[in-house]
Amino acid sequence: MVQFHEHIISDLLEDSNGGLVILSSGLALHKLIASLLLLHSPSQGTLLILSASPSQKSSITQSLQSLQNPNPNPDLPTEITSDLSAQLRHSLYSSGSIFFITSRILIVDLLNSKVPTSNLAGLIILNAHNLSETCTEAFIVRIFRSLNRTAYVRAFSDKPHAMVSGFSKAERIMKCLFVRRLHLWPRFQVYVSQDLERDPPTVVDIRVQLSPLMNGIQKAVIEVMDACLKEMQKTNKVDVEDLTVEKGLFKSFDEIVRRQLDPIWHTLGMKTKQLVWDLKTLRKLVDYLVRYDAVAFLKYLDTLRVSEGVRSVWIFADSSHKIFEFAKKRVYQVVRSDGVNLAGESKSVASKRRKVKGDASNEKNANGDSAGTSANSGIVLEEILEEAPKWKVLREVLEEIAEERQNQALSREGELMVEGVEDSSLVLVACKDERSCMQLEDYIMKGPQPVMREEWEKYLWSKVDLHGLQTHNRKKYKEPKSFGVFDGKFKEPKGFGILNGVLPSTHGQNAETASISKLERDALLAAASGLSNPVAENISIGDNPPPTPGVGGCGKGKVKRRGKKALVNAKSSGCEDDVKKREKTNRSETCISDNEGKSGENDPVEVDDFNKGEDGTLYIQKGFLRKHNQGVDAKGLTHAKPLPPVHFHALESEQHNILDDLKPSVIVVYHPDMAFVREIEIYKAENPLARLKVYFLFYEDSTEVQKFEASIRRENGAFESLIRQKSLMIIPVDQDGRCLGLTSSYEAQSLASQNSVTRKAGGRKEVEKDMQVIVDMREFASSLPNVLHQRGMRIIPVTLEVGDYVLSPLICVERKSLQDLFQSFSSGRLYHQVETMVRYYRIPVLLIEFSQDKSFSFQSASEIGDDVSPTNIISKLSLLALHFPRLRIIWSRSLHATAEIFASLKANQDEPDESKAMRVGVPTDDGIVENDVRAETYNTSAVEFLRRFPGVTDSNYRAIMDGCNSLAELALLPVEKLAELMGGQKAARTLRDFLDAKYPSML
Repeated sequence: MVQFHEHIISDLLEDSNGGLVILSSGLALHKLIASLLLLHSPSQGTLLILSASPSQKSSITQSLQSLQNPNPNPDLPTEITSDLSAQLRHSLYSSGSIFFITSRILIVDLLNSKVPTSNLAGLIILNAHNLSETCTEAFIVRIFRSLNRTAYVRAFSDKPHAMVSGFSKAERIMKCLFVRRLHLWPRFQVYVSQDLERDPPTVVDIRVQLSPLMNGIQKAVIEVMDACLKEMQKTNKVDVEDLTVEKGLFKSFDEIVRRQLDPIWHTLGMKTKQLVWDLKTLRKLVDYLVRYDAVAFLKYLDTLRVSEGVRSVWIFADSSHKIFEFAKKRVYQVVRSDGVNLAGESKSVASKRRKVKGDASNEKNANGDSAGTSANSGIVLEEILEEAPKWKVLREVLEEIAEERQNQALSREGELMVEGVEDSSLVLVACKDERSCMQLEDYIMKGPQPVMREEWEKYLWSKVDLHGLQTHNRKKYKEPKSFGVFDGKFKEPKGFGILNGVLPSTHGQNAETASISKLERDALLAAASGLSNPVAENISIGDNPPPTPGVGGCGKGKVKRRGKKALVNAKSSGCEDDVKKREKTNRSETCISDNEGKSGENDPVEVDDFNKGEDGTLYIQKGFLRKHNQGVDAKGLTHAKPLPPVHFHALESEQHNILDDLKPSVIVVYHPDMAFVREIEIYKAENPLARLKVYFLFYEDSTEVQKFEASIRRENGAFESLIRQKSLMIIPVDQDGRCLGLTSSYEAQSLASQNSVTRKAGGRKEVEKDMQVIVDMREFASSLPNVLHQRGMRIIPVTLEVGDYVLSPLICVERKSLQDLFQSFSSGRLYHQVETMVRYYRIPVLLIEFSQDKSFSFQSASEIGDDVSPTNIISKLSLLALHFPRLRIIWSRSLHATAEIFASLKANQDEPDESKAMRVGVPTDDGIVENDVRAETYNTSAVEFLRRFPGVTDSNYRAIMDGCNSLAELALLPVEKLAELMGGQKAARTLRDFLDAKYPSML
């Protein structure tokens, strides 16, 4: 354990009330929690851990197990789930152990008095940046504080930038948790910087030049993003200070823009809404450019062109055509056989060609007219297939590591081997996602040409699939009449513009531009038909496709390498600048190589095979590590240099203990990530005697570097803001919860009673009765029960068969958020829910609840039509109200407005009975349902039996009941009559086959 963790724990132990801890990302929060749990003893009481993600649970358990390593039977925390009975959960709450538990289970047990709060030592709440005043965790803490005023509440967060979103978010979270102390531990804190910079690892910063085409795409995307931001600033409805290209590189940028526009979303025009979506798309394009290979990036652009079409604003920007044009040039070019590019450019790259041959009539039809190309000239497809510039650098780094180890082994012959050397021989390569890990492994094992060739063949077969050339089994493809020759019978694609080859006519080629799309499509389809084996089904990632000679281009880029002794992230904060003073003089800059291989990108973001291959097989499980000892060179030669054992690690798998498990001696950070950099620093600080060397691979002058440095600046700015808030924070004396009683939620009513009329009985007012609301268990995923409890209502959690809230013996409420409302209408579930409420309650209520920070409208006034439309939400609501005249529809602006409505509805009503509410809609052992009004008119047993038949749905069973009088009559109806009643031949045939099925014989 590092020393600053001890300082954090000592600060927490000083205050028995607890506190809120915010520390930088990557500073081993799981190890801090594990060290804190190690100090817990069963005599103190039971300790509950809330809001832990699955990865956090596993990381904390592993860290605690490593800390308790000498103990043969370590006391590890377990999880309390809903599968356990109430009595077993009650015994676990009293055991004095440590448990993970979900907030939904704990709040239900607290409300049902199943938790002995006096036996609880405290609560540990993770991911505190997700808390709010109305969240379930705040509900739990409020009840917990009222019942146990001596226990502690400790909350933790390692996302400081999320703690400054909104007005005084940290102060509001402290208030809802009833804690008085805020502990801030940034990377530039004195104790943290001293621990991490005492024995820093050796760092080699390698800057790789982008290929010219990649650089052009990046500039074009940045220009388009800047144009979209300037266009959005014209609306005067967004804070322009937040609209910068640097902030647009982060995922939180989308949330910032939507948070500002949500309250007025229904008043915005389609152009402004489209700009918000376009900024998200452009942010992905910038990220995918440096992460994925050239073929995949082009395929993603193809998908964007087809899916977004003419709706997108960014596609019509001045620089957008460069994105598509350059992305295509990284993969292939279509030229004439005489070497002239179809777009008017001369052939510049010598690559493998695929020629489309045909007679003069076919060529004339393919070209559109004789002006496109001569009748005697063919179409040549040049396969460029740029290799990612980082690929070659990664191999050179691995070869250099192997060479250094050989030299060190020769120089240290005869010396005693230190403990753990066999583990320290591993090289860890950290990538962003699992698929990048798989592609890099294939590159090292096979070389760049087979990897790019495989992606290229997948791309060609996707083009074939788009044009309907595959058979139904996708394994045998019909070849054209003349092998490799396009016969001109393919249908027009659904794409638009540039992706189909329609390039801007900049050189007076208006007549020729119209034919480029068809020529390019013909060449791609002919190239696909010439493939010997379909890759999409028969070749997986693990197979070795035959290497194709001659595939590739010749891009050049210089690679600079600088050595230093401090990690990269130490140079951005004010206190981290001291690290630079202790750096050794940089080595003379040398060129690792001319990087004469192809320049391209990593693994693609293909929409149809993002996380799995085209055969449906997953590429890699989360956290799965691949290991190999030797690779081949780019041409598959046997004299390839040996490589060290390599493990590939996906950063998105969130395996925080990967360094402790593998104990690598060399780490190659292929995709730089600030949190992982901090994990490396923590690992080196915990193992000061370990020899560790870290290689950072950056694209020079790219958004990758800009995003990495901006993330550090953003975190430092968040901590500076939190430090200012802490200095100005006003904390009430009773915020520790010691003055909180069981009647604290009635403060609003007690204040109102002071202003009551005093003419009756000398001002004495009758004690108001305890208002109670019966709530379905599933509703505790929302915040409404918390708000109702704040208003002074008693919450009774039970399992309801009908409705979500029971306010009185007569009133039942079905609550729907906007998203749930649309889904319920689509599935038909809402009709059934309303039908059961009307059946068992006199006053059924449908509550449509909006979010307070969003627009209080379904749609803008311009989108509401005059006619009834089956797809319009207003029309669906109107039909629902006409079908159920007794149904009351209530619109609520927010959670607090809903609480006010519930209080008004309960004003003159009796309190609901818990036992009766639970029995509503549930048949007894005799099959009788109490208070079933419909049972007097319908045979409910027969109706329920009918609805279980195959083909019978919520939308057609009423028509079947109207068309026949009994189940016996239904069994004799022909298929034609059933199709008329059930609304389809398929459903009727399904029911008929079920009714006519023979009973199986025992013989």
